[in-house]
Amino acid sequence: MVSKEQVKELKIFALKIRMETVRALGTLGFGHIGGAASIADTIAVLYGGVMKIDPKNPRWEKRDWLVSSKGHAGPAIYAALGLRGFFPLEELLTINTPGTHFPSHCDRNLTTGIDMTTGSLGQGASTAVGVALGNKLNGIDSYTYLIVGDGEIQEGQVWEAVSYAGHKGLDNLIAFVDANKQQLDGYTCDINGSGDIGARFASFGWDAQEVDGADVEKIYAAIETAKAAKGRPSVIVLDTIKGKGISFAEGKLKNHHMEISKAQMEEALAVLEAELARVVNV
Repeated sequence: MVSKEQVKELKIFALKIRMETVRALGTLGFGHIGGAASIADTIAVLYGGVMKIDPKNPRWEKRDWLVSSKGHAGPAIYAALGLRGFFPLEELLTINTPGTHFPSHCDRNLTTGIDMTTGSLGQGASTAVGVALGNKLNGIDSYTYLIVGDGEIQEGQVWEAVSYAGHKGLDNLIAFVDANKQQLDGYTCDINGSGDIGARFASFGWDAQEVDGADVEKIYAAIETAKAAKGRPSVIVLDTIKGKGISFAEGKLKNHHMEISKAQMEEALAVLEAELARVVNV
């Protein structure tokens, strides 16, 4: 069980992730804000309380791995890594500029703490299965966490990976589906609806749960439940809102990749700072 104090710290961490993401992309003037914001709470739970990691030894063999198959969530992951001390946080302000270590999509060869290069949607699911299987065969006691988008699961490669992971009983693999109901060019239900996502995973032998993707306490509890599901992989379907918590992005249809003005950045930061003060003082 997670304590009330831990829940408070995770809420604070999630707000700081959103703030640093907005600051970096706002300084750049554009970026993938929608899908980064929708997954920020889960990233906060993973890097703030669940994952076995060592910022001083990013390639530690016994660490837990995160594979964000939706590589455009990279800015939020970079923010979490910077806040955890994997690199100086101010370096994040160079995101997506010439010579940067922080491209718009995750790249393990450039960014300290990134476990897998991703961005070609669907492929991260397969690599995460490979990591989980490899660590199990090598007797490494670790978990592999996978993030996929609900638009991304239209890719057939995802379901090949899901099928194989179920067949192999990879109980060291926990996947999150960021079900924010939107993809690059519209709503998923209008383009290619996914139906009951949890039931689809379960049909391949996975343990399946659905939780509020903005509730850090429920996300934490779902991960604990997933770890108790021995002999099979687990999926946690996150009911999220694309652009969550970002004043200029939340609720907007075209928020996958946006131009961001200085005024928008400052407004969003002010809103987040006010919420941070509220949470700190509760």
